[in-house]
Amino acid sequence: MVRALVAVLVASATLGCATSRPSTGGDQAARATERPHSLTPADIAARALPAVVTIRTAQSLGTGFVVRPDGWIATNLHVVVGGPRVKVTLRDARELDVVEVLAASPQHDLALLRVEAHGLPVLALGDSDAMRPGDPVVAIGNPMGLEATVSNGLVSARRKVDGGVEVLQVSAPIAPGSSGGPLFNDRGEVIGIATALLEGGQNLAFGVPTRYLLPMIAQPSPMPFSEFASLIANLREASLQKTRRSVPHHPVAILDGCAQDAQRLVVKMLGEAIEAGAPLYNAHKPDACYHVYDGATSDLLRKLPASCKGPAKALGDAQRHAAQLGDPVAQAWAMRDAFDGLLDVIARKQEQ
Repeated sequence: MVRALVAVLVASATLGCATSRPSTGGDQAARATERPHSLTPADIAARALPAVVTIRTAQSLGTGFVVRPDGWIATNLHVVVGGPRVKVTLRDARELDVVEVLAASPQHDLALLRVEAHGLPVLALGDSDAMRPGDPVVAIGNPMGLEATVSNGLVSARRKVDGGVEVLQVSAPIAPGSSGGPLFNDRGEVIGIATALLEGGQNLAFGVPTRYLLPMIAQPSPMPFSEFASLIANLREASLQKTRRSVPHHPVAILDGCAQDAQRLVVKMLGEAIEAGAPLYNAHKPDACYHVYDGATSDLLRKLPASCKGPAKALGDAQRHAAQLGDPVAQAWAMRDAFDGLLDVIARKQEQ
C-alpha cells in the first residue's frame, strides 16, 4: 500500500479516472423530466455546512469536506504538504489530527484524508461531467481564514490544463484558504473541488471535477500521515539539493525614490505570490508555481509608481531571465530568488 502511494507521489501518477458513456438524446430527455427542483445557495449552504471542514498546517490554511461518515475527507493535495502535522477543525469545533492519507493524486492536486471520527455528516457527490458553461455553482470555503463563507457563480468554461487534466473554470470567487472546498451544482451535490490560481495577475477560480476523486475513494492506498510527511520532507530536501539558490543582496540604495507605500505594496504582493505559489511547487507543480510568480510580477510592475525604479528593474530583469530558462523548476526558483532579495532589502531598510 505504502509503495503504491510513494510511486504516485514521486512519479506524479494518477490513480485513474472514471469514464462515462456518451449521453444519448433519450438519456438527456429522461434526465430533464426527472431533474429535481433547484435549491437556492442558502438552502445548499444550510445542508452542506455541517460537512465542510477547515484544514490547517504550520504553513497553510485550506478547506475540505467529508465524503464518508467514518472520517474520510477530501481536499487539495497542496493544502496538506505544509508540515509534519495537519489539523482538521469540524463544524462542531472539534480539532482532529489527520492520521492517514488514504489516496493522493499530484496531477489533479487531490488528497483523501482520514481522521479518527464516526457518524460525521457527509456530502453527496454529483455528476461533474454533466456540468455545462452557464450552469450555476455554489462554493463554500474559508477565504483568508473567514470560515464558512458562501459564494455563488456560474461555470464559465470547461478547460484542459497541464497533462490534459480537465477543470471547471467558475466565476464564484475562490481566495487562498478556500482551496480544497466543495463546489456544488444547483441540487446541492459536489461536482468539483475548488482551487485558486493566479495567472497573468488575475485570480482565476477552478474546480477539479469529482470524477477524478471517485476512483480515489473506491481504491484507497492508505499511508500513515507521519510517513507521508516524512516522504514529502525528503522529496523537498532532494529538490532543494538540486537547486542552487542565488538570492541577490541588494544595497539599500535600490529603494531610493520608492516611498513607504510602494515598499509595503511590494511586500504585500510578493508575500501573497509566495503564499499561493509555494504550495504548488511543494505539490510537484513547478510550472504552475512559476506561472503564479510570473503573473504576480507582471501585476506588481503595473502597479508600482514610476519613481520606484530599483525594485521594478530587479523584478523585470528576473522575469526576463526566468523566461529564457527551459526548466520550470529553475524558472520558479529564479523568480523566488528575486522575491526574497527584494523582501530582504526592504526588511533591512525598515530596521534602519
